[in-house]
Amino acid sequence: MAETAESAESGQLVKRVLIGATGSVASIKVPALARSIIQQGLERNIRIEIAVAASSSALHFFRREQLPETDVTLYTDRDEWSQWKKIGDPVLHIELRKWADVCVVAPLDANTMAKVANGFCDNLLTCVLRAWDMSKPRIVCPAMNPMMWEHPITSTQISALEGQGFHIVSPISKSLACGDVGMGAMAEPEVIAKDVVAQITGAPPVAATPK
Repeated sequence: MAETAESAESGQLVKRVLIGATGSVASIKVPALARSIIQQGLERNIRIEIAVAASSSALHFFRREQLPETDVTLYTDRDEWSQWKKIGDPVLHIELRKWADVCVVAPLDANTMAKVANGFCDNLLTCVLRAWDMSKPRIVCPAMNPMMWEHPITSTQISALEGQGFHIVSPISKSLACGDVGMGAMAEPEVIAKDVVAQITGAPPVAATPK
């Protein structure tokens, strides 16, 4: 995995985004999010390369072939140690941390929220987040049932994430896949992508959690 560079062919700045996908139905929007990040980067003459770290549950909701064909690589928990044979070989969650300029977890389901807020790291994505370079931005986009979002532990965990330096993109209110209506749906991919590109370019964040 190469460091951030300038494309010799086009003169474009190259930036690298890690998308973390977790076990929410909102993972169905991961391909659209990847496309939107790439497109919004191109509009600013930035070529954005993407790695997707998907939990096994996230892969219930999208397929590898739905992702853009270029500049996007999918990693799963199976890949974590598949190439490791001996001491000194690269460790994937460390390599992803070194490679990425920004990480966006979209969607962040309730289970992963609880893990990250409390420092658990039992899969590829949570290991990347636990090993993260705190000088680089981390964005999380919660997505869950309205009753889960309104549960008292959620505000505690959101506060913990904010205290750890995560930027929170608030969920929105709408009819969810389960049929319930209310706050908890993941923000739209275009909104999240705008926030990701803002973090890359140093512009002010656009979708912070309301106080």
